[in-house]
Amino acid sequence: MNEYSKVALITGANSGVGFELTKKLLSKGWEVVALIRSDFSAHDSMILEAIKMNHLRVYKADLADFPNLRKELDLIKSREGKLDLLFNNAGVSFEEHKYSKQGREIHFEVNTLVPYIISMELKELLLKGRMKTIINTSSNSLLFLKQFNIDKLIQPKATRFKKLMGPYANSKLALSLWTKRIAPEYFTEGIKIRSVCPGPSKTKLTKGKGMPSYMIPIRNLIFSHPSKGASRLYEAVFNFSDEVTGIFINKGKESEIKFSGHEEMILTQINDIYQDEYIV
Repeated sequence: MNEYSKVALITGANSGVGFELTKKLLSKGWEVVALIRSDFSAHDSMILEAIKMNHLRVYKADLADFPNLRKELDLIKSREGKLDLLFNNAGVSFEEHKYSKQGREIHFEVNTLVPYIISMELKELLLKGRMKTIINTSSNSLLFLKQFNIDKLIQPKATRFKKLMGPYANSKLALSLWTKRIAPEYFTEGIKIRSVCPGPSKTKLTKGKGMPSYMIPIRNLIFSHPSKGASRLYEAVFNFSDEVTGIFINKGKESEIKFSGHEEMILTQINDIYQDEYIV
């Protein structure tokens, strides 16, 4: 890496929308730092060449395991000189309640909390970059929620699990709300942050058991190739002026988020977890 290189970090870079985003950036001359849980395909010549040329640098971590995540983020901070872009793209969608090693519901842990931790931990690298932009992958499922309770999301108690519109949609809403709340503070430091819905994509996430049964028959008809979602994440960086921060972008346009007024509470709770459990 040299001072003129363009560097982006992508979580979940080895599959689905993240994989297509990785290839898009590499094709445009970017260097990509991949924070992933499992390996890239061993059969993609573009990926293999990028790794060989050190244009693609891979760090492996289970994002829901704090000691493991801390180890890899510390490696990134020690080895990488800067970041221009940070794509908090990794996410989960399951068919039932699951819990992280820290004891919280996994959708909240991975989809809401971990992007905050990564953003905070890598802030100094972003400040050394030129573009200083964070893109959080959200979902337009949040637009259809009729109620929201952060405590039930973090620690559900005997609640009926709802696929897509349950913990998944709520965790993405919480992500977009804290993104909106932290934006002014980040902006004073020169960092822009936006949350973006990549749109329904044909990925392992939408093919899994976390999808409602009524969505399965229409998935192949209305869901797009993940390259379309990757383009929406990429365009969210470049299609808005530097002053536009904290917004939720759906179908390429700024969209209102429900449950405004919860932003401060959500940010306080995730920052408390970060301070009390992650920083040691």
